[in-house]
Amino acid sequence: MKLYNTLNRKIETFKPIKDDEVTLYTCGPTVYDYYHIGNIRNAVFNDTLRRTINASGYNVKHVMNITDVGHLVSDADQGDDKLEKGALREGKSVWEIAKHYTEAFKSDMLAMNVLPPNAYVDKNNNDNYARATNFIVEQIEMVKLLIDKGFAYKTEHAIYFDVAKLPSYGILTGQKLSEKETGARSDVVTDPEKRNSHDFAVWFMAIGHFENHTMQWDSPWGSGFPGWHLECSAIIHATLGDPIDIHTGGIDHIGTHHPNEMAQTEAAYGHILANYWVHNEFILVDGAKMSKSKGNSYTLENVKSRGLEPMALRLIYLQAHYRTELNFSWDNLESAQNRLSRWRSIADLLFQKDKVTSITDKEHSHGGVDILGALQNDLDTPKALELIEHEFGNFENKPICFICLDNLIKSIDELLGIKIQGNDIDAKTKSLIHERHLARENKNWELSDKLRDDLHTSGIGIKDNGNLQIWFRL
Repeated sequence: MKLYNTLNRKIETFKPIKDDEVTLYTCGPTVYDYYHIGNIRNAVFNDTLRRTINASGYNVKHVMNITDVGHLVSDADQGDDKLEKGALREGKSVWEIAKHYTEAFKSDMLAMNVLPPNAYVDKNNNDNYARATNFIVEQIEMVKLLIDKGFAYKTEHAIYFDVAKLPSYGILTGQKLSEKETGARSDVVTDPEKRNSHDFAVWFMAIGHFENHTMQWDSPWGSGFPGWHLECSAIIHATLGDPIDIHTGGIDHIGTHHPNEMAQTEAAYGHILANYWVHNEFILVDGAKMSKSKGNSYTLENVKSRGLEPMALRLIYLQAHYRTELNFSWDNLESAQNRLSRWRSIADLLFQKDKVTSITDKEHSHGGVDILGALQNDLDTPKALELIEHEFGNFENKPICFICLDNLIKSIDELLGIKIQGNDIDAKTKSLIHERHLARENKNWELSDKLRDDLHTSGIGIKDNGNLQIWFRL
């Protein structure tokens, strides 16, 4: 299996630390608002990676965090806590906000057929997500280590990580600290005691701007709350142990969040955080950057409100390589929905064995298409879909090998997570399709044509192949 490692900026052959096990950490949501389709792309990318690793013979230990405290509106330790902004916006407590949007996130993941993490259990919430607020003790212990080892210092307002003390800081970006300093603006430093503009907070004091911060915990330095970057390092150390095999995230994490995670772990424990860093690209909407101000920051509910399926959205993501920008449009999503419907209509042939011309075992080797091989090549999902499309084309135009079709459908579901066995047409439409099949069997071509036209009027096309009918959305 090969993956593009952001750390070394090249595709590398993946070699896990243990022969039969892979440790995987994926950055999760900050639960102050609904996940948008850009966030969901990251979730599907993570899920495809995990499925591919599993299918390659490894047991995957997967942890994902839930950020429910400490993520400020700016990565540069400025502004308000996003959870508090959400609470103010909706007139609720931060705990109510965190619970509501965590449940909304979990519902989205279920709808998108994304496997939940499996290496940590939150008994209080009865799920497998590692909430930052459940690891306050571990985060405080990590700050103590950083201070004791001389990598962190205290000011009146916060405890900062001193990036100048770690020569490897920023290695993920490919830019040395001295080069970053050249372009740094001096006016971004809001704490006069902060030594370096790139120093980042690992703990905020409940004074000044954060004096009335709702979420506070006692610490050796007084009441306060952890910085956003700290939680991932502490959670990984507590649940998976470090170093881990793979750490993923969006490309927006390459500049600040992930370098800060790396720095904390290396300084505290004396070794690297992860061997492979894998990042997915952004999503565009109609060729433009997605933003709430433009009104194009869509959620899964927006997709479903248009009568389109989460699995069609999943298919949209898989049509582009994870390291390339993906352009979303409603037309593209409708095309994906039609493609999904066509694939499902072919999958339905498994339940029509008595009506479809098939071939015998002796006439076919059942070799199938190598979807896994495509995915093992840096998650080449466009190639995988190309192979699937070609194979489905064969089923449309030739006698059916049911063993091959069954194997293909199982591979699509297992590797790509698309629920291919399932119909999105109602009972009335199914009845019309079956009625047309009977009309054709009885050579009642007039009735057959009429039913075909009726189906066409309702948005369903029919393709005839011998005694086989394949339906698709127009």
